[in-house]
Amino acid sequence: MRQFVLIAHDVPLEPDFSLDDLAGGAGRLDALCRSITASFVTSHGIREDVRTHLVVQDEFTITFTGSDLRRLNPDERSTAALVRNALEHREEAIGALPAEPGPGIELYRRGLADTLAELADDGPVVQLHEGGAPVVDIDAAELESGVFVLSDHRDFTDAEVELLEAHVEQRLRLGPERLHADQAITVAHHYLDTAGYDRF
Repeated sequence: MRQFVLIAHDVPLEPDFSLDDLAGGAGRLDALCRSITASFVTSHGIREDVRTHLVVQDEFTITFTGSDLRRLNPDERSTAALVRNALEHREEAIGALPAEPGPGIELYRRGLADTLAELADDGPVVQLHEGGAPVVDIDAAELESGVFVLSDHRDFTDAEVELLEAHVEQRLRLGPERLHADQAITVAHHYLDTAGYDRF
C-alpha cells in the first residue's frame, strides 16, 4: 500500500471555517485538498491501495483509506467538507482510539511524531523534497509500499526536519523543478505505476 503524509501547518483545529475561503481562513486547505484528491482519484475511479494522512497542526491526524472511502469527489470544496466533518468529531477521539466520522475516514489525537512511529513498519519512510536524491536512481520496487512525507505551502520546520531525520530512510526529488505537493503526488504515482513497463 502506498501512503502519503501531508503536514498541514495552518489548517484550523476548530471546524468553524468557511468552505468558501479555503485559501485564506482555512489555512490553505485548498492546496491540501488537491493533494488528498491527487493521492486517490483516477479518471473514473479511486485508488483503493492508498492511505493518506493529514497531520493538522501537529495535534490531529485525519486518515483516509481508499478501499473504504466514500463521497470523495475531484473538487476542493467537497474534500474540505470531509476534513471539516472529521474535525467536528475530534472529541470522539480518545487516547489511541480514533473518531470515525465516515467510511474510510478516521481522526486520531496524534501529531507527526506519533503518526510516523505508527507507520514505521509499513514501508520505507520517504521525504519528498527538492533537495533530495533523484528518484530515478532508486529501484521503484523499493518504493511501492513507501510512506511519502510532504509539507504544505510552508517549508518543513526545524523541529520537523529533526524528527524526519530520525524516521526517513530516503530523501528524494521527483525532477529538476520544485513541485506543489499535489503535483508531486501525481508524479510519484506515475513513476511507480509505470515502473517496469517498456510501453504503456
